[in-house]
Amino acid sequence: MLDRFTEVGLIDDAELARTLVRTRVAERHLSRRALAVELRRKGIADDDARAALERIDDDLQEETARAFVASRIRRASSLDPVTRSRRLVGALARKGYSAEVATRVVREALAADAAARDEDDFRS
Repeated sequence: MLDRFTEVGLIDDAELARTLVRTRVAERHLSRRALAVELRRKGIADDDARAALERIDDDLQEETARAFVASRIRRASSLDPVTRSRRLVGALARKGYSAEVATRVVREALAADAAARDEDDFRS
């Protein structure tokens, strides 16, 4: 029965893998590593998972990490800089990003946020 579903296109692991990768990157800001774990957990074959994950290059990884930090940075604005940085880096780590990427992206975002605040203070 499953063979028949596959034959008519109702079961397509490759398409499922591509869809999961696309939506999880856009909506949950997951890293390539976290997506690989999720695909494996869902029973997607290694070849299908690898093909879907190839669409995520290093630039998209960093762009996704930046988007996530941008969505969170204002919520942490009342915290001291060390705590703010630690929490943002930790959040990215839980999304599967490497320490290097997480630290760099957070450092850049905090510097940009501080510059924007200084500019706002200057205008006031």
